[in-house]
Amino acid sequence: MNITHIILYAIVPIIVVMLAGYISGKKGVFSGEDAKKFNKVVLDYALPAALFVSIVQASREMLVRDMKLTLVATIGIMACFMLVYFVFRLFKKNTGADAAVSALISGSPTIGFLGFAVLEPIFGTNPSVALVVAIVGIVVNAIGIPVGLSLMNASLEKQQPGSAKKGSAWLPVLHALEQPVAWAPILAVIWVVAGIPWPDWASPSFNLIAKANASMAVFSAGITLSAIKFSINFQVILGSIMKMILMPAVILIIGLLVHMDPTNLKMLVVAGSLPPAFSGIIIADEYNVYTATGTSSLTLSIILFIGFCPLWIWLTELALNAFPM
Repeated sequence: MNITHIILYAIVPIIVVMLAGYISGKKGVFSGEDAKKFNKVVLDYALPAALFVSIVQASREMLVRDMKLTLVATIGIMACFMLVYFVFRLFKKNTGADAAVSALISGSPTIGFLGFAVLEPIFGTNPSVALVVAIVGIVVNAIGIPVGLSLMNASLEKQQPGSAKKGSAWLPVLHALEQPVAWAPILAVIWVVAGIPWPDWASPSFNLIAKANASMAVFSAGITLSAIKFSINFQVILGSIMKMILMPAVILIIGLLVHMDPTNLKMLVVAGSLPPAFSGIIIADEYNVYTATGTSSLTLSIILFIGFCPLWIWLTELALNAFPM
């Protein structure tokens, strides 16, 4: 795969649009509150529409073929998620809540915001890309976030009883599944499995809002970055290393062991190398937990992604050549 093409068509556009958002934030055109509103449009409308309309155009054969994709994504991402939690729990100054937010940031890729923006320029616009984005999105939103919130709330209750919302451990799971970004791809998969034909005339109604997904998400990320104070310490560096190196490496190794489809493996490794999930920063802000370090780790990872994205594609191709499926 041509590295120049990847840089020019997948990475440079992200930098340009993110820079536009950053400058607008610094000039006061948009604020951090505006970025949250943009993020809500992406998560509740644009991304669910993009996931749904793309997946319903797939076939049952494709879903069966991609079972390995689901298993590798779930095991790889959640293994890294829990490893980040336990590693950051070892730091004396960190509470369990700090470690949970670390996992939500450095243990989760920002698939909802940058998934389509990165994967489509590299692998093209097709149902396979949408399935990767959907599957990783379900793992991050329907499994990772509920687990992270449960761990964080448990820690906060021990520190200051009554400071966090109490309730069943299943409430975060149910809340996550109520979000359009979680149930829309699940509904689309059920639609395909049921064998219901999708009418071509229905797609344009979804595509109009779906096209706003990548551009609005990246622009909003730039605004968010303009509102934070960047600093580097050991935890920031460690979090970035675990996100940008550990996660794609784990996914690559597991994918090779189970003989995943080569194209799916490439897409999944790239998805695993995406910067940390912005949803983790939103949760950190809401609960005022680990905000400064978490946002700095996000910023550093975005900078590192410029180099690691083409590097992981090259390393994956080398591995596939050395261990052909």
